[in-house]
Amino acid sequence: MQNISSKNLPIPSFFDKKKVKEFWRVPYLKRASQGENWAKDYDIKPSEEDTSRVCLLLIDVQNTFCLPEFELFVAGRSQTGAIDDNIRLCEFIYRNLGKITNIAATLDTHRAMQIFHPIFWINDQGNHPTPGSTIISVEDVQNGIWKINPKVVFNFNKKHYSELEKYAIHYVKKLEEQGKFPLTVWPYHSMLGGIGHALVSSIEESLFFHNIVRHSQTHFEIKGEHPLTENYSVLSPEILEDPHGQPIAEKNTIFLKKLLKFDKLIITGQAKSHCVAWTIADLLSEISAEDPSLARKIYLLEDCTSAVVVPGVVDFTDQANEAFDRFANAGMNIVKSTDNFL
Repeated sequence: MQNISSKNLPIPSFFDKKKVKEFWRVPYLKRASQGENWAKDYDIKPSEEDTSRVCLLLIDVQNTFCLPEFELFVAGRSQTGAIDDNIRLCEFIYRNLGKITNIAATLDTHRAMQIFHPIFWINDQGNHPTPGSTIISVEDVQNGIWKINPKVVFNFNKKHYSELEKYAIHYVKKLEEQGKFPLTVWPYHSMLGGIGHALVSSIEESLFFHNIVRHSQTHFEIKGEHPLTENYSVLSPEILEDPHGQPIAEKNTIFLKKLLKFDKLIITGQAKSHCVAWTIADLLSEISAEDPSLARKIYLLEDCTSAVVVPGVVDFTDQANEAFDRFANAGMNIVKSTDNFL
């Protein structure tokens, strides 16, 4: 028996690349038995014995973003982006089971009535905006091109219509002033309780296998539940205060501190141009204020993430790459899943 925790492990025979683009039930008991045998066969020690502690942070590796038949498939320029990313990601996890101390997975989490969903808005004809292609500007709200749907008002803590109207103008103004993405009306996605909200099955399987082999519980971090703000980054919602300066949401400082306790933090997921980039940007802002040298322990797994691309409509690839260049210039490490950095 050889301890190869410091070396690359083989990929288990049950992993099937062809199934990464599908959703299915993970056979937990079978994988648990295999995981315990895997740890014995390769003498892999429990995570608590790691001298160098490594965290893998997975951003929104959910069906809604990663499978072609779901609402917001991240296709990238290849048009198979998230599928190819997740094949590489699963293989990375299996090869490095003995080196990854803990895995944290964020879950984009929504309900129907949120500020970025169609039902929240109507025009003069009573029609909702077309999801995916509607951007709502300050002028749109001020001029009544898009108005809050009065039928949803009672869902928002007994606010009056006029209060929500003032908030909506404040919200789109703040997004513009802070240089953030304008308010986009998205398709209903990552709906709590639905299949789209779940992790991609092959990813879930790899995380469960890691649980058993390393005796390390996956940390799940929910984001995006607040109805009156978008939440691309897991570390902070887009807007924190209402027009009166009262807090509506807060930064996720507890999770931030948890992440920065690790010796190495590896980040990847979907989409590179949106939730991944904004999470890393927020992380960089925080560590730049605390200790810029902390950037050196951040590793961005670039070949396991793709940008949002809709052919003939929008392509965020260049913006995503420019963001990653900024992160690298700040001291973060841009790596591939096959690089030897652990």
